[in-house]
Amino acid sequence: MKPHCFPALRRILSVCLLAIAFCASAAERPNIVVILVDDMGFSDIGCYGGEMSTPNIDRLAKDGLRFTQFYNTGRCCPTRASLLTGLYSHQAGIGQMVDDKKLPGYRGFLNDRCVTLGEALHAAGYFTAVSGKWHVGHSDESMWPLQRGFDRFYGTTEGGGFYFKVKAGRTIREGNELLYSQDKQPPAGWYTTDAWTDNGIKFVNEALDEKKPFFLYLAHNAPHFPLQAPEAEVAKYRGKFKAGWDKLRAERYERMVRLGIVESTWALSPRPDNIKPWDKLTAEEQDRFDNMMAVYAAVIEKLDSNIGRLVDALKKRDALDNTLILFLSDNGGTAEGGPNGRSNGPGAMGSADSDVYYGPGWATLSNTPYRRYKIQNHEGGISTPLIAHWPAQIKDKGALRHQVGHVIDLMPTCLEVAGAKYPTEFKGKPIQPMEGKSLLPAFKNQPLERTALYWEHFGNAAVRAGDWKLVRFGKNGPWELYDLRIDRTELKDLATENPAKAKELTAIWEAWALRANVKPAPGEGGGKKKK
Repeated sequence: MKPHCFPALRRILSVCLLAIAFCASAAERPNIVVILVDDMGFSDIGCYGGEMSTPNIDRLAKDGLRFTQFYNTGRCCPTRASLLTGLYSHQAGIGQMVDDKKLPGYRGFLNDRCVTLGEALHAAGYFTAVSGKWHVGHSDESMWPLQRGFDRFYGTTEGGGFYFKVKAGRTIREGNELLYSQDKQPPAGWYTTDAWTDNGIKFVNEALDEKKPFFLYLAHNAPHFPLQAPEAEVAKYRGKFKAGWDKLRAERYERMVRLGIVESTWALSPRPDNIKPWDKLTAEEQDRFDNMMAVYAAVIEKLDSNIGRLVDALKKRDALDNTLILFLSDNGGTAEGGPNGRSNGPGAMGSADSDVYYGPGWATLSNTPYRRYKIQNHEGGISTPLIAHWPAQIKDKGALRHQVGHVIDLMPTCLEVAGAKYPTEFKGKPIQPMEGKSLLPAFKNQPLERTALYWEHFGNAAVRAGDWKLVRFGKNGPWELYDLRIDRTELKDLATENPAKAKELTAIWEAWALRANVKPAPGEGGGKKKK
């Protein structure tokens, strides 16, 4: 071989060695699974104080970490937008739901000034997949998962609200291809929670077969109303809630204090006036409410068993130890359905054609010990359990973490875990900087330094700075001020007592609202539009 060929050979050999090193490091990079559930309250699962059977979720907590002060946005679409982008939902274009209001913060789909976890992790060599409920834009194919960085998708691009059969306005797709709709129903025995998990496992196996690290976003629609579950699962819980919401809530609170999830100095918030005391209900009313809650519990137990199936699948492929699993809910329990709940439709409660909403009595139990519900920005609406399970890295097994976090933190956490970069530009468009903080310091029980966290949804609004929280109920509601260090259940409003702090927090919320596209809001004039 001629001497002048050696430099070229050395360059080729160097490139090959780098490629081999990259492949080896890619194979060792952690896998990531984010499990998001829908409309589940803060304290429903066993490891957060609930009385339902959730052994698989509880096992993740026993071998991982539980966060006690983690937040969502209080509603399905905005939480998904923030989780996927690391931005406040208005910055991503989804300040309300998926209707296009023709304003920057309210387009109803993920805009082109954000990147998704799929886009960021795919660029870093990850196999990226979504199984379940997308709900961040569906009216155009450009808004769907495969067009936003995901390699695989199985689920509904629209919202949830169905289990056994596809309801009107919903579709099931594999990739971009239509599988099922109201006019083309899935086969007998199909159930959303099972189907999402089956396909999530399928995507995991595909990634492992390709020897790629993977990111799986498993977005369940359980336990969103209308509540439906197999009859045998419902039967197991019949009668178990006849003690009623008053007694069960007090018992939950006591368990939560013992577990360290809440402080004993935070008084249990009272039952709202529009909910009857349990002992004032007739026996027939109590039986009906017990049946509703039995369906809710069955939906959650079905969810838990499917999480167990996913964990078992990871174990079988020897992938569990090097997989970070994050489990959380998109908002608190919902008061939708009214004080009496709803139990319409033919057949038994929970059957395929039934229409069951468990109502605010049980939602107050789900959100123990906090006030208010889904859509609202009081603690009952925006507090979520967060479980982090990662055997290879989390050594403080079963521990609690009291650091304050938010769904905007999942993007920076996943990117740091993956060794991936957040772009400043994507497809020729400038990308807004991430708003969140990586949770990895909290995994090691180190502080998360941040100035404030913010919320707004249909006029409900809040800001938390340190232990101070300013919150309002509705657009025209007065601002309320709470010291969450001593009163996280928001029972003593300090706005009149401490007007200077209320004014300070109002000012930073207003500045954020202009910066983050909260203003202008639909139906309002003024504000400052971003170009």
